[in-house]
Amino acid sequence: MVILGFDIPAALIPDVSLFEIVVRGVITYFTIFILLRVILRGRTSAVAMSDLLVLVLIADAAQNAMAADYHSITDGLVLVATIVLCSFAVDWVAYRSSTVRGFVHPERKPLVANGRVMRKILQEELMTEEELLTQLRLNGIEELQDVKAAYLEGNGEVSVIKREPGSGDEGKQSKSTAAAN
Repeated sequence: MVILGFDIPAALIPDVSLFEIVVRGVITYFTIFILLRVILRGRTSAVAMSDLLVLVLIADAAQNAMAADYHSITDGLVLVATIVLCSFAVDWVAYRSSTVRGFVHPERKPLVANGRVMRKILQEELMTEEELLTQLRLNGIEELQDVKAAYLEGNGEVSVIKREPGSGDEGKQSKSTAAAN
């Protein structure tokens, strides 16, 4: 049945086996997931232009691997549903398994402790001190000595705990700040 030049059956009848689309979607999803988790694990939540470019290029490259040149709406919807279900499955398994949770949602890492920068961890996470200071400023911190603790959270965001004024750590704090600089 064709309505105004639109062939409804051709748009709804799958071009490729639905099982093949699901298998392609699952393999591609988990491959990209693992690559991004391993390679971009230490990135802060801010998306740089280069990160956006990588994601767009991955999406374009993965489209052909997942799609097998489909043309029907059904093929596209099955592929989208497969990707959404993979995402749900990863979260579901991570919720129930501490081993998987540690990979999917990594533990927080201390970046600053009592005003002292943890340079080894910054180095491991490929984060510069200037990037850290930017994150502190975004959290309303102007001076490193005002930070009780700062963490790189598993989701890539930096959380900051401010030092309480008059907490009695000021003398000790200035010494550790001087040692850190």
